[in-house]
Amino acid sequence: MGRGGTTMTLLDPSIDHHHPGDDDPQSHGPVVEEIEGLIKVFRDGLASRPSIVPFVSPSLPLGTGVESQDAVIDRFTNVWARLYAPTCQVEYKAKITAKLPLVVYFHGGGFCVGSPAWSCYHEFLARLTLEANICVVSVNYRLAPENPLPAAYEDGFKALKWLKQQALLPCNSLWPTGRRGWTRQCDFSRVFLAGDSAGANIAHNLAARLASNNSFEAMSLRPLELKGTILLQPFFGGEERTESEKSLVQPSRSALSLDASDTYWRLALPSGANRDHPWCNPATAYNHGPQGRLEDLMLPPTMVCISEKDILRDRNLQFCRAMAAAGKVVEDVVYEDVGHAFQVLSKSQVAQARTKEMMSHIRSFINQ
Repeated sequence: MGRGGTTMTLLDPSIDHHHPGDDDPQSHGPVVEEIEGLIKVFRDGLASRPSIVPFVSPSLPLGTGVESQDAVIDRFTNVWARLYAPTCQVEYKAKITAKLPLVVYFHGGGFCVGSPAWSCYHEFLARLTLEANICVVSVNYRLAPENPLPAAYEDGFKALKWLKQQALLPCNSLWPTGRRGWTRQCDFSRVFLAGDSAGANIAHNLAARLASNNSFEAMSLRPLELKGTILLQPFFGGEERTESEKSLVQPSRSALSLDASDTYWRLALPSGANRDHPWCNPATAYNHGPQGRLEDLMLPPTMVCISEKDILRDRNLQFCRAMAAAGKVVEDVVYEDVGHAFQVLSKSQVAQARTKEMMSHIRSFINQ
């Protein structure tokens, strides 16, 4: 637990923030898939992930105004979450209530890399917690290729079931003695699913699962009530290239190239599936996906944040048009002069300005 400048050990030492490869990868055969600097997959299935982004504890600097702690969701599968809450209520023009909206967040990384303990996500979500005056649950889900889809979706649903249990507890001891219980700060009737890139894909597919007319899973999660989804540069794909996928030339250090996108999907999708699989291609899913037609889904309002220089730009815009055509409430915002995942990976002046705009938009969407 980190409160102010104080560091506390994790709730459970079994929580593993890292996803290391084997100590001797050469013994596992040749590399069959690779995204340079992020992941190597060997012939026998071993995945090696260099520590390109620092892993950090939940502690936060003194004066941040946010407290954070890790919690175990499922020890067997190593699903855990990093929790964030403001240390004090921040007054906005919107009416302040005793409890705060709860955002369940899924990190990006093509389903194959990433962690709530990555420094970039820890810093972004701590700041978002304060700026939007919300509570956040950042979920560590299982990664592909060791755990291909739908493992990440199942872990997302498992996190919601864990939150239901937390909501029903008479008291909560996650925060130190003297602080209001974490559950007492959360308004479980105002839950938002959110994420960036692959995490946004998880948020959407989880919302679609809960919105299916023939599913009682949403009712089974009460008192949790889903009020909206917040999708930051959602990671969708398809066999037919969009114009932005074909024409936008990405710099060498871009967070997502077309080749990397194809590799992520090969590693994440079930064996034998291509990029028109319903989990990947929204247009396909809307016609005959596992949840049924888009028109028949009782989806909550959706906010989609799109980057102008992202290869996913046109696919994200297609998603918004399909949602609107199906009569769904969808709000899209395009951020100029920035690329994929700028809000967590870029420190440029333009990216910082756009990140501030994004946080303001998210706050308004949650409080509308």
